[in-house]
Amino acid sequence: MTDTPWFVYILRCSDNSLYTGITSDLERRVKEHNHGSKGARYTRSRRPVELVYAEPALSRSAASKREYAIKQLSTVAKRTLISQPDFS
Repeated sequence: MTDTPWFVYILRCSDNSLYTGITSDLERRVKEHNHGSKGARYTRSRRPVELVYAEPALSRSAASKREYAIKQLSTVAKRTLISQPDFS
């Protein structure tokens, strides 16, 4: 385990689609998605994006595994996940 916190996050894009990713700095990463050239290609054409879900992970590896699991969910299941009131 490292001292760097990792997060799995979901963004809602301007076209109402969802994007899932991982980061060690949520604020910076959302800014990159909205304003920078380092945002994912998917979100660059769907700005602005809004952070709608985040959960902590113990390591980058754990975050990557959880990201993969979330990406395998149906759209309905993802929308159920983000509708939970206790996202971190």
